[in-house]
Amino acid sequence: MSELAPVRIGVVSVSDRASSGVYEDKGIPALQAWIGSAVRNPITWETVLIPDEQAGISAALTALVDARHCDLVLTTGGTGPALRDVTPEATLAVATREMPGFGEQMRQISLNFVPTAILSRQVAVIRGRALIINLPGQPKAIAETLAGLPGAQPKVHGIFAAVPYCIDLLGGPYIETDPAVCAAFRPKSAQRPVPAA
Repeated sequence: MSELAPVRIGVVSVSDRASSGVYEDKGIPALQAWIGSAVRNPITWETVLIPDEQAGISAALTALVDARHCDLVLTTGGTGPALRDVTPEATLAVATREMPGFGEQMRQISLNFVPTAILSRQVAVIRGRALIINLPGQPKAIAETLAGLPGAQPKVHGIFAAVPYCIDLLGGPYIETDPAVCAAFRPKSAQRPVPAA
C-alpha cells in the first residue's frame, strides 16, 4: 500500500437534529464505511457535522478545500425541497465550475427505487482542485448512488466510478479502487500499473 498516494477526503453531514444531538448521525459513518471499502489509497478523513444553515455549510466546504486541502468532499443531507434543505445552494455558492452529470446520474439511480427521487436536488461542483459532491441523506441511498446497480440489465453505473479520473484531471492523487466494490473507469491512456497490495 505504500506506493499508493495518500488522499484527503472531507465528509460533511448536514442535519439540524443530528448536529444538536437529537439523534446519532448516520451519514458520516455510512460514507466512511463505503469509501473506506472502495478506495485502496491511505485516506485522511476530515469530518464535519453541521446544521442546515447555508452560510455555515458554505464556510465548511470552503475550509475543507482551501485550508484542509481535501481532494474530494462529500456531503450528505439537506438536498430535498424542504425549506431547511439548502445544501445545494451552499455548494453552488463556493463553486468555480459545475459538474451536472453527477446529480443527473444520482437521480437516475434513485428512480429505480422511489418515485420521489425527482425531488432530490444534489449537485456536484469543482472548487479549485477539489471535487465536491452532494449525496443523499440515507445510508442505503448513499451506497446505491455511489455503487450503482451492477446487477441490473442494463447495468446502471454508480457515480464513484468516475470520481478517480475526475480527480486525476484536477491534478489530484491517483486513486485506486477495489474492483470488487467499485471499478474506477479511466481511458487507457490515463491508466497506471496497479501496485501490489
